Amino acid sequence: MTSFGGPIAHLGYFHEEYVRRRKWMDEKSYADLVALSQFLPGPASSQVGIGIGVMRGGIFGGFISFLGFTLPSVIALILFTFLEQEFGVGDAGFIQGLKIVAVAVVAHAILGMAQNLTPDLTRKTIALFALIATLMIPHFLSQIGVILVAGLLGYFIFRSSQNEEQLSMTFPISKRFGGICLTLFFGLLAALPILSHFSSITWMSIFDSFYRAGALVFGGGHVVLPLLEREFVPTGLISEESFLAGYGAAQAVPGPLFTFASYIGADIGGWAGGLMATVAIFLPAFLLILGTLPFWYSLRQNRKIKGAFMGVNAAVVGILISAFYQPIWTSAILTPLDFALAALLFFMLVYLKLPPWIIVLSGAIGGSHITLF
Repeated sequence: MTSFGGPIAHLGYFHEEYVRRRKWMDEKSYADLVALSQFLPGPASSQVGIGIGVMRGGIFGGFISFLGFTLPSVIALILFTFLEQEFGVGDAGFIQGLKIVAVAVVAHAILGMAQNLTPDLTRKTIALFALIATLMIPHFLSQIGVILVAGLLGYFIFRSSQNEEQLSMTFPISKRFGGICLTLFFGLLAALPILSHFSSITWMSIFDSFYRAGALVFGGGHVVLPLLEREFVPTGLISEESFLAGYGAAQAVPGPLFTFASYIGADIGGWAGGLMATVAIFLPAFLLILGTLPFWYSLRQNRKIKGAFMGVNAAVVGILISAFYQPIWTSAILTPLDFALAALLFFMLVYLKLPPWIIVLSGAIGGSHITLF
């Protein structure tokens, strides 16, 4: 209900709630989970959220955490579909205020992670390398490359490290189950296009389109936009005007941008279409995170490669700082008043320790008033 600001802001909310406040995970476990999400296609913040739920409560915990994180925006966007003719996407000042909220949240998260994951000059240097590289090459492949290079550097630099800190996490899913999930992921990716080709059922083809979008898109929700546009606008299933209106509405609701699929599905087939589209586009992310976590968890427990993960964790800090600047800072802090509001929200969050919903509400109200000046 309060996770405005896109995937990087979502990671900030997760860090504040589950690492800092509830202490469900340690810093290194969380950073490893974030790093894994950078390798996988699909919505990174949703995969991190599912992973937190899985580590806390098994498969059911992952499913419940996915529902909690995703359902508010799904409901909002399906409702927007039916009210599109009467209501716009929202006041521009209100949306600007939510962007400024994201600045405060992400800044707080980065400071906390940097303190724990880059305690020495070597890891600070790796973080700086990751920051510069991802700013100079703003492409999702650069993030994957930076993590691979950082892992290699960490392996050689820290392999003799005597850090024997024990991780507090346990993992409730077997490698056998993970293998089944990965097999199902690739099986559906191969079978659905064949089934939709030979089937006359329209919804089979639509399910295939959403599943492929969720399975093959790296780089987050904004990257999925052209894929969905090519799948549904030229075929006449949704008009260009409705498509753009829904995309604007998706920017103004909390949660993952992939729920834009809920709007498209509802526009095509009502409530049932919206729910079907949601399942189809998020199913690949669910199968991938459940399939890879058991193997990832075993790797990070191996003493021989702990140094590699130390390097990866430092790189994650640099990548988050890069994303904090572009697009969060550059799209939100446009005037001195924007900066003043961001500083106020940061103070409320960090020093007054007010709950997130108050920060979100204050940012929305403040953003609406800023536009009057």
